[in-house]
Amino acid sequence: MTNFYQLTATSLSGQPISMADYAGKLVLVVNTASHCGFTPQYAGLETLYKKYAALGLVVLGFPCNQFGKQEPGGADEIAQTCHVNYGVSFPMFAKVEVNGAATHPVFRYLKAELPGVLGGRIKWNFTKFLVGRDGQPVRRFAPFTTPEKMEAVILAALEI
Repeated sequence: MTNFYQLTATSLSGQPISMADYAGKLVLVVNTASHCGFTPQYAGLETLYKKYAALGLVVLGFPCNQFGKQEPGGADEIAQTCHVNYGVSFPMFAKVEVNGAATHPVFRYLKAELPGVLGGRIKWNFTKFLVGRDGQPVRRFAPFTTPEKMEAVILAALEI
């Protein structure tokens, strides 16, 4: 299986980004949506990012339109929702698919390593994957698990 650091993704602004740029950091990968009941989690994710970024945490947001068509807009609309409505400053990526034949390689890898209750499928928006500083997936969180409820796990992974 591919190592997390060998993968790449396209930023919301269209630039290729290597996951190797995050080597040595604790990475929280989230499939997001701007028109979802879980969308207010952006605020909690931003709080975690701001609180622990200096200690090595990075949050990576990957918009997805596969669940209820809750991310219909393009990059500009996604940026508007994230940055203006929720103050998101963590890296956001171009819209991806997280299930099916066109699954983005980041999610193909994470689902293979941490399959979850649906045996490798993502159930809904705001499923979260925690990747250790060594690039190994550590834990998967369900969409309903709020960022606040994840803080103790993140602190332990940061070794604080």
